[in-house]
Order: sequence, then structure tokens, then C-alpha cells
Amino acid sequence: MLVVGHSSGAYLAVSLLADVIRAGRLPADGPRLALLSLGHVVPMASFLPRAERLHDDLAYLSERPEIFWLDVSAPGDACCFGLCDPVAVTGVAGPEQRWPLVISAAFTQTLSPQRRKAMRWRWFRRHFQYLCAFDHPHDYDYFAITGGPVPLSERFADRAPSPGRITLAAGPGVRR
Repeated sequence: MLVVGHSSGAYLAVSLLADVIRAGRLPADGPRLALLSLGHVVPMASFLPRAERLHDDLAYLSERPEIFWLDVSAPGDACCFGLCDPVAVTGVAGPEQRWPLVISAAFTQTLSPQRRKAMRWRWFRRHFQYLCAFDHPHDYDYFAITGGPVPLSERFADRAPSPGRITLAAGPGVRR
């Protein structure tokens, strides 16, 4: 089962999946659970003064073996926290953190120069690009992921995080 959360939907998906796992609602013989977070704005919510539940959910989900969590963003998306590991940046990453795998949508490589030019100054259009077709898709291809036969965990099994991934704990939830 694949759950997709885009923008603020990413932190809602984190809490939803944490609730499902805590409640024991995953059948032992059921499909593997996967989370695809796209263009997240997790720090926007996790840096709020009373975001303890989100902090707990991020920390919990980041260590769960029941899921595979892929986070996709792009530095060219000014409406998200591009390449920020939402768990680490929030400051709740523990020594057992395994998720998310943070990769870049690499707009400069996956979109044609013409498409990038057409999206210049169109911030929200660019922010929704994750849900659209790319001119030159690399390993991130929304339609192949959501409609294809290969599970997210298999598709990205050998993928390393993007080199520009940001893990510096910056939020008020920093656990030292």
C-alpha cells in the first residue's frame, strides 16, 4: 500500500501512518506499507511551539521496519524545504533512524530548458511538478511509482540519499 503526501499533506501522512502502526492496524500478511512524501513543509509545522505530537510521530515513523519512506523534493521548489530530511531537521532523529530516504527531483536534469523557462516565477506550478510528468525522468517518475508494478521499496532499494541532503537539526524539538 502506497500513501502519498504532498506539501502539508506530508506531515499529515506521517501522523496518519504512525497512528495506524501504533494501533496495530497492519495485517501481518498484508501488503508492505510505503510513504511517498513530496515537496514537504514539515518544518513549517514541526517548528511550532506545541508540535510535540508531530515530533513524536516523526521520530517513531523514522525507525519503523513496517514501512519504506521516500522523500522527494527539489532545491528549485521555493515552496518546500528542499532536500531537508524532515526528521533530522526537526531535531528528533534518533540513533535508529532509517527513514526517510531523501532524494532530489533534480528539476535542472529532469525538466527541459523550455519547461523550466515556462515555470520561471510560477512558484506554485513548480511546487506541484512532483505530481506531473517530467521531460527526462530519472529514478523519480510519479506515474511509474504510483501506477507501476514495482513497489516503492524495490524501486529504490539500492538508492543512496541525494548528496545535497540537509540533516542539520534546526528546530525547537532538537533532542541533544
